[in-house]
Amino acid sequence: MLKYKLFFLVMCLFPALLLMGCLNKDLNQLTRVDIEIVKTDGNYEESFMITDEKTVDALREIFKQIEWNPNEEAKMARKEDIKATLFFEYDENMPERLFEYKIWFIQSNETAKIISNNSKEGYGRLEKENAQTLENILLNK
Repeated sequence: MLKYKLFFLVMCLFPALLLMGCLNKDLNQLTRVDIEIVKTDGNYEESFMITDEKTVDALREIFKQIEWNPNEEAKMARKEDIKATLFFEYDENMPERLFEYKIWFIQSNETAKIISNNSKEGYGRLEKENAQTLENILLNK
């Protein structure tokens, strides 16, 4: 009986660990981030790229901390603060895959809210320290 329980536990945990590894692997394929800051009139400023490895590594770590709610549809009362396009290179012989993130920085509770165009992620949230670090990186503070 114990063998069956152990076997069942292993069979359930293995796919979960494999899936978590795949999600982290995706972030490891991040090569660059394009940033567009929203001006007060609602238009975007000229975009800029983040390509240096140190900053891209920092962004990888921050994006790992986002709490995603794929089944939750979020609507925001105002236009996003930043639109970030993340570029992932999975195979050097294939074109990069792009994912767009709309990011709002909520000053009242020091969080960030994120809406992804990737249906597996959907709506996400970052808490205080990570939200502040993300804001500093993306707004070049």
